[in-house]
Order: sequence, then structure tokens, then C-alpha cells
Amino acid sequence: MITSSLLHIFRNVPYGRETLMQSAYFCRVMEVSLHVYFPVHDQFLMYFQNRIVTVPLDATYLRDPDTARDHAREIAEKEGISFHPVEPKGYTASTLPEVPVHFQFMTCPRVLSDLHARIGLGHVGPRVRQIVKNAPFPVLLPAHLAREWKSVTSFFGGSDHSIKALHLAAQISKKTGFPLNLFTWSEGRPRRHFEKILEEKGGMKELEGVEWRWIFREDQDVKVSLYEVPCDSILVAGSFGSGEVRKVLFGSFTETIHSVLPNPIILVGPLYHRI
Repeated sequence: MITSSLLHIFRNVPYGRETLMQSAYFCRVMEVSLHVYFPVHDQFLMYFQNRIVTVPLDATYLRDPDTARDHAREIAEKEGISFHPVEPKGYTASTLPEVPVHFQFMTCPRVLSDLHARIGLGHVGPRVRQIVKNAPFPVLLPAHLAREWKSVTSFFGGSDHSIKALHLAAQISKKTGFPLNLFTWSEGRPRRHFEKILEEKGGMKELEGVEWRWIFREDQDVKVSLYEVPCDSILVAGSFGSGEVRKVLFGSFTETIHSVLPNPIILVGPLYHRI
């Protein structure tokens, strides 16, 4: 059972409102505590085990600080939850705070800095990639607009990382009671190939007690396949895969998901520790 916390970096603008609404909804349905950092500087550090990640922020994160906490409190209260303000662990320099990393989830928009604000639809900014790559927790990339989700979709390509994503998706399904969709793009391989991997790597055990169905697609074009992903689903994907899916899952496929699907997505990085 998941009993954990989520870190959210608050942006006091309409888009920031939408992302916090999604974090608050996630926290309510998952019974996860919401922890909100209100930036007062245009960058911060995250000290992970293998790397220090510097996170630059665009100017909208510093907008109207006098109303930021009230706006966050209003959003949290609408979901029937409270939030915990996050204070820096310290300062590497007077304007470079160190944000704690002891959380089990984090919410990030696709880009955090206006340096990359022109990145096209479907792309994930380099700083967000660095967080996903180095964090022991999964990262929630919210949809552009907040809405409830009623199912969980896990992308399974046969890799160890997709097994970790399936584990998290199954935990979310069990916690929320929402059904799970297992999505596989076959790349010309038979269904039995994937069934065998699920059996050998413990995937079938992960699915015990879960209401689930397999969306197994053999289309040549993955964009055609993705039409079958439910619009009311939260997506869970590993950030590395194998074969063609290696190219998809933290390269073109993650970006294809964002360009084709309007859903929120949770990325499970290589250092994710199962909870």
C-alpha cells in the first residue's frame, strides 16, 4: 500500500493552477500528502544520489508571491486535502536554494524554463529529463488542463523498466480501484513473446488482484495504435525500453505520447525505487 508524499513546484498563473489541481487530485485519490514549494528565486538545486541537478525557472514561477499560498490553499481545499509548504534544506549560494528530494512523487510540467519554452508539442524539456533520469521517484507530467482520470494505462514493451512501470501502475490501480490497461505495441512480435516476459519477470504477479485488460496492437504506425488509449486514463511509462521501444521510451515514444495523447503521464526513471 502506498503511503507517501508528492512534491509540487507552484507557479502562480492559470497554467500553474491547472497543474496544481492535477497534483491535488492525484494526492486525494492516492491518499498521498501534498508538499508545495513556492519559489522565491529563479532556480534551485536538487541533490540526488548520483548527480546534482540545477533547475532554472521562468519568470512566471515568481509572479505575485503575495497571493501564491492563498491560491494553493484554495485549490487544495477544493479537493478536500491540505498542503505542506516546503522549505529549502539550505543554500549553496544566497540565491540558490536546495529543495529536498525525500518525496515519493514529483509533479513537473514538460518544461520549467523559458529558455526551452519554444519546445514543440510532445517534447520534454532537458531539465525535466535530468530529474527523471536521476530521481528515485516517478515524475508526474500533467496534462494541459486538469480533469479526473478513471483508469490507469501502463506501456509495456518487454523491458525491465516497463516491468517497473507496470508495478507502479498496478499499485495505483489497487490503491484507487481504477482498472488498468496494459498497452503493448507489438513491433511485429507475437503476443506470446510478451506473455512469456510477463511470466518470467513477475508481471503477472503484479497484476494479481487488479482489474485489467490488454490493449495489444500490431499496427505499423504507433500513432494509430495510441488511439486505443482511453482519454480518461493516467499513463505510466518507463523511461528506457528495448529494441524499437528503447527509441520510444525516453526518446521518440515519450514525445509521441505527449503529441498524440492529452493524458497526464507518470515517467518511471532508471533509478526509481519500487514502493
